[in-house]
Amino acid sequence: MTDTPHRPHAPRRARGSQGRRLPFLMDMVHANPGEPMTVSRYNDPATLAALDYDGQVINEFRPPQTAVTFDTFDERIFPAGSEARAWVEENVRRVDEHIRRAHAAGVAAYFFTDVIVLPRRLVELHAEEILDQEGRINLHRPLTQHVHRLMLREVFARFPDMDGLVIRTGETYLQNTPFHTGNNPITDAAASHRLLIELLREEVCVRAGKELFYRTWSLGSGGGDRLRYDPAFYREVTDRIEPHERLLFSIKHTADDYWRTVPFNETLGTGRHRQIVEVQCQREYEAKGACPDYIGDGVVNGFEEYPEGPAPRGLADLVDNPLFAGVWTWSRGGGWRGPYITNELWCDLNVSVVARWTRDTALGEEGAFAAHAREAGLDGEGTRSFRRLALLSAAGTLRGHYSARFPVEALTWTRDQFLGGCDRDLVNDYDAILDRGLVDVALAEKEQAARIWQEITELADRIPLRNPADRAYLRVSARYGKYLYAVVHHGWEVMLRGFAGDRDGRYDNDAIAAHLRAYDDAWRGWRRLEAREPSCGTLYQAHSFGPMDANGVHSADPDHGMGPSVERYRGLLAR
Repeated sequence: MTDTPHRPHAPRRARGSQGRRLPFLMDMVHANPGEPMTVSRYNDPATLAALDYDGQVINEFRPPQTAVTFDTFDERIFPAGSEARAWVEENVRRVDEHIRRAHAAGVAAYFFTDVIVLPRRLVELHAEEILDQEGRINLHRPLTQHVHRLMLREVFARFPDMDGLVIRTGETYLQNTPFHTGNNPITDAAASHRLLIELLREEVCVRAGKELFYRTWSLGSGGGDRLRYDPAFYREVTDRIEPHERLLFSIKHTADDYWRTVPFNETLGTGRHRQIVEVQCQREYEAKGACPDYIGDGVVNGFEEYPEGPAPRGLADLVDNPLFAGVWTWSRGGGWRGPYITNELWCDLNVSVVARWTRDTALGEEGAFAAHAREAGLDGEGTRSFRRLALLSAAGTLRGHYSARFPVEALTWTRDQFLGGCDRDLVNDYDAILDRGLVDVALAEKEQAARIWQEITELADRIPLRNPADRAYLRVSARYGKYLYAVVHHGWEVMLRGFAGDRDGRYDNDAIAAHLRAYDDAWRGWRRLEAREPSCGTLYQAHSFGPMDANGVHSADPDHGMGPSVERYRGLLAR
């Protein structure tokens, strides 16, 4: 059995003997911008209703303001008979259908909404009054605010059954909106956030009587991005906003993006307003469900790398806080590109555990896990093996992608379907490893990760899931993880040893050569798995995450990554 350390923290449970049923449980399928919509059973609100969800967040990167004509402001924007108006009218049909399906299943329909997104023609016609000196649509201009008020009124007049909006600032994806343009509204940090929240509160909560979820996830310059992680800034923005029963703030459980070693978000449980917590169940930096990756224990109880102390480490520590009002799972999606999967086994596990716990926190994470295992047809030794596999996947992901021994700064060295290298992504981290004398420690940890994934593969072969397709995918996905982290292990052995040689001129040629052979073997095994197993997720590329292509989709950087880095040291050996 692998020498994986036991989970060092005791599971957290609701302090109240009865626990809580949190008021909100929402889910979203987050498609890749610029790509076809994700095929998933979680697109069906009936699936969510069966899991006791009460809300669906619809996100097709066509926010609801792209389904109104702005006729109440200027009839020239989408003239009758134009291609642009026909596109808007088709979008109207899509929104109506989403609302109808959600309500037929008994769940609320909330629409993911980027702000600012406005018609290109509107901006052209009124540029002098809404654009600033840098050419941005400026929320602080009076006409821009007036346009947004009319826009929201038109949205709720056209879609009176829409239950509410989920607002994002800082990332404005326009790949699916050919007749619209937009930008980040946060140009003046706290002042911009407060202005926008007040406007939305008045129009959405007070005037329309709808739910408003204001996401603290915000990117861009000007300091407004501090809302997502800085409790003092969060209070500076939100304490001056009058609470409303329909206004909630939506916050990721991590203090930044969905990375393992990022601390638990300190803004949770603070301030005057109710909050929901965002949890990504198909982790974009961790193979996207192509291999086991259990996060339920870490999200609820705190990940093993989190230090003990009085501060909250997981959602269980928030249960008694009246501001904690619910959870928003992302069952699928986040990030860009692949790996692409056709079986949702690992997404299902994360969704099920988090949802069950949200509906009855007295279960604890272990109780929620046991309930899911029973539903999957397991008991006794099968449940114990499945749980060990799940917890091992969390330990193996930490040691393979990140580190339990030292900070890895380049958390995006591998993301989506891309594997970075020491020619760009890992340069600073490798310098730090060498400076601190941690080469052996770093490589031993990657070797440990590979051993963990070997044990995961052995466990997967004897877990009798009831569903034959899931049982087969359990074995295939475990092997996917084994090959992925073998590539990472041997790739790091070649790159870090070679990087050290670049510094002092002394290359460990025998070790580099041995790991080159193992690296090649791992890739061959991985490709054979993909070729013979139809359920196998698509493979990674040994290149860095690159710039957007002409379609607004990120592609590989052909000049950088693990592949070019490894080949450089292969070439040095051949001399």
